[in-house]
Amino acid sequence: MDSEQGSLPQPRQRRGLMQQLLDDGNYLRLVDRGEQQLAKLLGLVLLVVMIAATFQLIWGVGWSLFSPRTEWMQGRLIKVLGDLLTLLIAVEVLQNITSYLRRHVIQIELVLLTAMTAVARKVIVLPPGAENKPMLLVGLGVAVLALAAAFWMVRSLSLRQPPARTGPAKRSPEQGL
Repeated sequence: MDSEQGSLPQPRQRRGLMQQLLDDGNYLRLVDRGEQQLAKLLGLVLLVVMIAATFQLIWGVGWSLFSPRTEWMQGRLIKVLGDLLTLLIAVEVLQNITSYLRRHVIQIELVLLTAMTAVARKVIVLPPGAENKPMLLVGLGVAVLALAAAFWMVRSLSLRQPPARTGPAKRSPEQGL
């Protein structure tokens, strides 16, 4: 009777693959790994696009400087500024992605700053005659005010509160003594 333990429940040796995947802990680990891999892929794609856009911008500016028909004051300067700001926005988005990968937290301040940069870019590259579109100007103004207010609220709250823990707790060296 020693070999038989009829009254004691036997632990399950093998669960089905679906049951293992649908287990809360396993499922959350799978989703977390998927998010991380997707963020890495998006970061890599964004980096390639940024490098290509940088070379294109340098080539365009260099070509304009050395071509005999340079018309910097007739829209070319605004286009270059728009391209530069677009690259800065891409850098900020890449920072958002890398910040998420490092801390597993989306930094709302950085997202709001990126959005403010995008609205500022839109204002800078407005085409001539945009002053005749009052609803566009009002909309951009409301967007700027809303983003600035949101940034101010988030910033004031984060200055009042201690920073949240984003990693596992660490043992203090004094506890070991």
